[in-house]
Amino acid sequence: MLTIHHLNNSRSQRILWLLEELDLPYEIVRYQRDATTSLAPPELQAVHPLGKSPVLTEGPEGARATIIESGAIVDYILRHHGGGRLSPATDSADYDAYVQWLHYAEGSAALPLMMRLYTSRLGEAGAPLQPRIDSELANHLGYVEASLAGRDWLVGDSLTGADIQMSFIGEIAGVYGLRAKYPNMDAWVKRFQARDAYKRALEKGGPYSFA
Repeated sequence: MLTIHHLNNSRSQRILWLLEELDLPYEIVRYQRDATTSLAPPELQAVHPLGKSPVLTEGPEGARATIIESGAIVDYILRHHGGGRLSPATDSADYDAYVQWLHYAEGSAALPLMMRLYTSRLGEAGAPLQPRIDSELANHLGYVEASLAGRDWLVGDSLTGADIQMSFIGEIAGVYGLRAKYPNMDAWVKRFQARDAYKRALEKGGPYSFA
């Protein structure tokens, strides 16, 4: 059985969505952020030393696998349980682009968004960093916008794990009121949020303020 160690209002929500798209059985172990610090609770460290979410475990007490990092979890689920769904064939022209998006989401695109979040808590102390952060945001969100021009999904003609992994980027851009500047990205977010599997994942995952 696949088990998702799920933190409220976190990137683990997209893993629930992936599992709902695949119609796979899974269990959810829930964790709540600290009401003051918004940090994950220490109980997650019993699952993995970093104490972060999401964590996927398979088998009794993670005997088969304990996987961290959303991109690695998406890849694991699709390789072992996807049955060829939601990912291009490895010998296809789309596969390299698909893998790139899996890594790009957290490796590059998330950084300026998270920097904006953290510096917003610093008040005037964070002001000197804002021009650079805004420049990086425009660079990365512009790249996603251009990549979605004339297409519904990031890779190929249908939803893939790349869209699921990248979904957090589009949703956080909306939190900052930036999506109106990027109509292709905005339409993409509305498209995937309208999917039945996405809605089921929200129901099972609980409160998620980024939707």
